[in-house]
Amino acid sequence: MITWLAGVPGGPERTAIFLDSISRLVSYLDITGGGRLSRLWRERVLMKNKVDLFLDSGAFSAYTQGVTIDIDEYIALIKKYESRITVYANLDVIGDPIKTLKNQKYMEAAGLHPLPCFHYKEPIKYLKHYIDTYEYIAIGGMAAYGFSTKKRADWLDYLFHNFVCDATGMPKVRVHGYGMTSLKLMIRYPWYSVDSTSWVVSSRMGQVLVPRWKDNAYSYDDMSLKIQVSSRSPTMKIKGEHISTLNPNLKAYVLSYFKEKGYRLGKSTFKTEPEAYELKEDERWVGPKKDAKDGKRAVEIIVEPGVSNDYRLRDELDVIYFLDLQKSLPKWPWAFGGISSGFGLQ
Repeated sequence: MITWLAGVPGGPERTAIFLDSISRLVSYLDITGGGRLSRLWRERVLMKNKVDLFLDSGAFSAYTQGVTIDIDEYIALIKKYESRITVYANLDVIGDPIKTLKNQKYMEAAGLHPLPCFHYKEPIKYLKHYIDTYEYIAIGGMAAYGFSTKKRADWLDYLFHNFVCDATGMPKVRVHGYGMTSLKLMIRYPWYSVDSTSWVVSSRMGQVLVPRWKDNAYSYDDMSLKIQVSSRSPTMKIKGEHISTLNPNLKAYVLSYFKEKGYRLGKSTFKTEPEAYELKEDERWVGPKKDAKDGKRAVEIIVEPGVSNDYRLRDELDVIYFLDLQKSLPKWPWAFGGISSGFGLQ
């Protein structure tokens, strides 16, 4: 399974080392909107850095923001950089399967080969058409409805059991899973590829992903650990909720994992200073200026850099987790063993 990592990384140089060795998903809507993803696009594509790129149309963002994407401009950008893009998606329209298919054919008529996408709540005839017509398709649209993991699993069970896979459970086509933030869903189905923001979401929440140890090896499954490590986390005061309050054996295991991967927990101390205080090299303000009390703000002093006080290092450690997860999965294709939920789509 190919894992296309989506989201904006935190650091410049150190994190960039990892981004040159992994598959990345970028959104057309974000590229054209400016900001950090536009810079990533320039650095990774315009500068011809060697990295596999999945260009998503940005349909979900357009759907949530009420933005219209010009299909001809999208086509023009793909044609200009097609030799540097590994996969590019159809300009799908969430909630409108007729328009989505029309856009697919329009882009094909322009000489392109976009990845078609089937969405939740669309008539099943569209999925059948894509399976019969293409070798590589995408399934998505679930994020637009805010589904629980259980409800997503029910729907995906229905699709894979009845349509995507044959009688032996083997997939008929390569399938990309959009927005696979759940490890359970990521490893349950014989995806050919998925995209995920889990690595960066986990990091920004002050967490890192750590595999369990099972049968004398790391086990990458939905029971993997999300360890809160941030030196600023309020969970430090709750027993068992932060690495500092874990039981000794579990804490030792997590720290040994960090060490094996080349990382340290890190250490910070804190103090309070007036707002006029000039920060030293290894110091930074804690929280926004508006949180100051009596003209004073908290200052974090980085005694030893590590995952506890640098989200960029957490980004990197989570990237390593996903690279190792990818290596641990069976080689595609493999058989789906789930049972149909009887999900009532027509």
